[in-house]
Amino acid sequence: MLIECVPNVSEGRRAEIIAAMVEAIRQVSGVRVLDVSSDASHNRSVLTLVGDAAGVERDVLVRVERAVADIDLRTHRGEHPRLGAVDVVPFIPIEGVTMADCAALSRKVGAVVAERYGVPVYLYEEASTNPARKNLEDIRRGEFEGLTAKMTTPGWAPDFGPSAPHPSAGASVVGARMPLIAYNINLATDRLDVAKQIASAIRQSSGGFRYVKAMGVTLADRGIVQVSMNLSNFEKTPLARVFEAVKREAARYGVAILESEIVGLVPSAALSGAAEFYLQLGNFRADQVLETKLRQLG
Repeated sequence: MLIECVPNVSEGRRAEIIAAMVEAIRQVSGVRVLDVSSDASHNRSVLTLVGDAAGVERDVLVRVERAVADIDLRTHRGEHPRLGAVDVVPFIPIEGVTMADCAALSRKVGAVVAERYGVPVYLYEEASTNPARKNLEDIRRGEFEGLTAKMTTPGWAPDFGPSAPHPSAGASVVGARMPLIAYNINLATDRLDVAKQIASAIRQSSGGFRYVKAMGVTLADRGIVQVSMNLSNFEKTPLARVFEAVKREAARYGVAILESEIVGLVPSAALSGAAEFYLQLGNFRADQVLETKLRQLG
């Protein structure tokens, strides 16, 4: 059994806090840390690990314990929306495990987090049975600052835990989903209105690409803006298609793309697809990649 877990933590500036959290994770049996990506402007870190069900469960509990002790959302500021100190915890089936298994694990972990640490937990994606609470952006709308009022609104009691936010750690969103790509495109301008217009044009919720979530944010430390995205199905909405759409939209405002970036890990097929598109490769096969062929040979 192999499960990927990609918790997003609301801390991307204090390196010592992230380092301590990663070290604590490395002491957890049954899991391996694959990647740690921190962003100061977003004030957020994305950690990627894999393990069996028991291992990733232990990891989440360790992570929540550290986050509750070290992160205070009452003083936290960053460009990325957030609901909690440990903002979102997705479980992703990789090998020998089903989506239903990951959904069941989400419910188990959510209940323990709420009981042990007093942090309200919302279930999302495949772990949620409430159609109004499957999409992460719907649950996170209003962020930490609006959470107290939101939780008193009909239909917004948490799935587990108290009926009010944890004073400093807010709430957490736990669920099961397929792999996604966190993909950002940085624009050579400081005009936030341009980034927001482009995000609106490409995201599914406002009529753009299916499987794309997008928002425009400012990277104040660099004096530029960014179109920050999650791609939930790269096979049906490929990276290259999204990049080209952003490029065309930016050109309408006389703005160039500075660079793009991937946060965390990415399936090799997504990058191969981009190479196939831009190099106009005909009849390209995955086993033409040297490393892929070597793995196939054992």
